[in-house]
Amino acid sequence: MKWMSVQTPQGPRVAYIKDGALQPVDAARMQDIVEGQPWRDAGQPIPLADVKPTLPFAPRNIICIGANYRDHCIETGLAIPEKPVVFAKFSNTLAADGDAITWPEGFTEKVDWEAELGVVIGKRAQGVSEAEALSHVFGYVAANDVSARDVQLGEAQWVRGKSLDGFCPLAPTVVTRDEVTDVQSLGIRCLVNGEAVQSSNTSEMIFSVAFLIAYLSRAITLEPGDLILTGTPAGVGLGLKPPRFLKRGDVVSVEIDGLGSVTNPVHGAVARG
Repeated sequence: MKWMSVQTPQGPRVAYIKDGALQPVDAARMQDIVEGQPWRDAGQPIPLADVKPTLPFAPRNIICIGANYRDHCIETGLAIPEKPVVFAKFSNTLAADGDAITWPEGFTEKVDWEAELGVVIGKRAQGVSEAEALSHVFGYVAANDVSARDVQLGEAQWVRGKSLDGFCPLAPTVVTRDEVTDVQSLGIRCLVNGEAVQSSNTSEMIFSVAFLIAYLSRAITLEPGDLILTGTPAGVGLGLKPPRFLKRGDVVSVEIDGLGSVTNPVHGAVARG
């Protein structure tokens, strides 16, 4: 199923796509669906054109994997990791499709894009094996791990450069696990102003989704609604020659086959505080 959270003339609703329209359900939040709580259809289908997509859900945790595509490691000068590189983003980074990407004036001059596959946990995972890991997944979502490279790489930890407000746009649709035949064979792309800057496949990951869930769950109890971002392929602005970064007026999109896309205008530096 393809689930969305939307704003309708009657207020916010959770719905799934059915026969080209949205079928509302009686769940109050997407989190209720992710947790497996009972739900029923509620009301008549709504044309997609009559709703405004919102942030699909609010993850409890956003756990990120860095350097998970070999070609991305090479382009950015990172060593090929022997173990997953794990960091985090915070909930303030979440943004919906269409939200503007901004950053504090004077804070960064090197804001970059990262097309990523997001994995939504649907069942508690604690010390699970790689073989059973995918059974703990609710679904998948396209994401953009927006990054302030000068801050990220200028400090000992990546978190501050990765966790600016609105630096984690999510596509409006969460696609359930049963609709994805092979999560390790999905085309993944990023476009800036319509130009394809990243074009790869999840088959190129160094560490598979199943491996990552098992690896993380040995130390971190993964709960329903947790989001794992699984790394980005080559083609980020930092790796281009010459390097290229997002600027006011740009439009950046992330697309993943079968999962949809997230598109955000770039409004650039703004005064804050």
